[in-house]
Amino acid sequence: MDPQQLRTFVAVVDHSSFSAAARALGFTQSAVSQHIAALEADVEAPLVTRRPVAPTEAGARLLEHARPLLLRLDAARADLGRLRRARPGRLAVACTPGALTPAVAAAVARVRTASPRLAVSVRACGRDEAVEAALTGAADLALADGAVAPSDPLPLPEAAPLTAFGIAQEPLAVLLPAGHPLAGRPGLRLADLAAARWIDAPDAAVPLEELRAAARTDGFGPQLAYAGADFRGLCALVAAGGGLAAAAREAARGVPGVVAVPLSAPRLVHRVEVLHPRTPTAPAAGLAEALRPVAAVG
Repeated sequence: MDPQQLRTFVAVVDHSSFSAAARALGFTQSAVSQHIAALEADVEAPLVTRRPVAPTEAGARLLEHARPLLLRLDAARADLGRLRRARPGRLAVACTPGALTPAVAAAVARVRTASPRLAVSVRACGRDEAVEAALTGAADLALADGAVAPSDPLPLPEAAPLTAFGIAQEPLAVLLPAGHPLAGRPGLRLADLAAARWIDAPDAAVPLEELRAAARTDGFGPQLAYAGADFRGLCALVAAGGGLAAAAREAARGVPGVVAVPLSAPRLVHRVEVLHPRTPTAPAAGLAEALRPVAAVG
C-alpha cells in the first residue's frame, strides 16, 4: 500500500469530507479522490461512502491498521533523523496534565537554570499525543500518566523502541464535589460507581473506557464530555456537580470544592512515566537523569 494514499484515506475519514481533507493535506480535491480510488483498487474493496463520507466496514478495518502503520513510518523517519542531526539547543517536552507534578516541574526548572541558552518548551496534551510526539521527534522527551495495577507499566503503542521508566506512583482516587454523599467515605469501590454521573475527560483524567475495563462492567456513561488538558478546568466542573472523574489523589489536594476519595477496589495506582527515544538528545538525557531520583518506581 502506498503510504501517501493511506494518509489521504485517514484524513478523509477524520474530516468526513474529501474537500476538507484536501485542504488539510494541501492537495486538490481531485487528487484526494484519485488517492482513494487507487487505494480501493489496491485492496479490492470500497473504503468510504460518499454521501455521507464515512468508512465502510472494510474502511473501518483498514483504519485500525493505517494509524499504527503511519505512526511507525513517522517514528522510523525521526529515529534515523536523530542519527544525522542533533538539536543541542532545544528541549521540547510533551506532558500529560497528570504527569506535570511539582517534582517534574522542579526538575525542568533545574535543567533550564543550568543551561540558560537552552530553549525549553513544555506542552500539555493527551497521552496518545505525548507518546506520538516523542516517537516522531516533535518532542525530545515525553511524560505520561495513567491508571494501572501496582508496578505495571503504562500501555503504550508499539510503534518504535522507546525508553520508558516510572518516576512516580500514588493512589488513584475518585474526584467528587465537596457536598457529595460519598465525599466522607474512606474508600470507594469502582464497580459501585458504574451508574454514577461521570465526566469523560480523556486528556485530563483517566479515560472512562479504562475505568470500564478495570471495573469489568458496563456503565460509566458520560453525561458531560470535557475536551482539553486543563486539570483545573476539569476540577471546576467536578466541584460544580458536573460529574465524577478519576485522577491522582495528590493532584486534587487543595483544589476548592473537590474531594479525592481513594479507590479501594480494584487496586489501581496513578503512574507517571518518562519516555524518550533510545538515542535521546543531550538535554533530553539530562532531564531524564534528573527525573530518575524523583521516586523509586518499578
